[in-house]
Amino acid sequence: MKTGIVCAVMLVLGVFCASLSAYPTPEIVQKPNQWTFKVEYSQPQQITLQMNGEDAPKRFWYVILTVTNQGPSDELPFYPACQLITDTFEVIDAGKNVQKSVFETIKLKHQGRYPFLESLDFADRRIFRGKDNTRDFAIIWPDFDPKARQVNLFVSGLSNETAVIEHPIKKDDSGNPKKIFLRKTLQLKYAIAGDEKLRANTSMKQIKSTWVMR
Repeated sequence: MKTGIVCAVMLVLGVFCASLSAYPTPEIVQKPNQWTFKVEYSQPQQITLQMNGEDAPKRFWYVILTVTNQGPSDELPFYPACQLITDTFEVIDAGKNVQKSVFETIKLKHQGRYPFLESLDFADRRIFRGKDNTRDFAIIWPDFDPKARQVNLFVSGLSNETAVIEHPIKKDDSGNPKKIFLRKTLQLKYAIAGDEKLRANTSMKQIKSTWVMR
């Protein structure tokens, strides 16, 4: 009896996990009222800094995101949400435990190519139309699990396309499947090379770049 219950639970969890890993895909052709920014991004890089109040230097990873409004409106809202998820099930929000001095160091390092680089705490949430109004943003995460061999970077807020699906397990008060609201999100997947004991030599190799509904 207990074995049957355990198998049933494992089956449900397996279906749930599969549903999370297989993200729905956005529409091939967007509707007239939908838009998606043109996006370019740099190779993930790491930087190690001695932080105020810390005994040992701390390591951070970052990507520079370039966003251009080629949409139907003269200005479009930009409210990004960025997560790093490892294959060891660690989830880190961009900017978490990242001091302002980290961004300032990255900005100085890249001032030649990105002279107007911004952090994610920017004030103007509008992207104006046209190449001349393109903006560059540094997305920064603290170091993650050194045992991870793959990471996914998810960046939402780059499109107004949304979708609704039913939760595979959870029910609402009426007994119907709960609704899950998804946003068109950029997914960047990387394999991690290098010995975990030699973190400074670790690099990432891109193995996937796609849009998903998440």
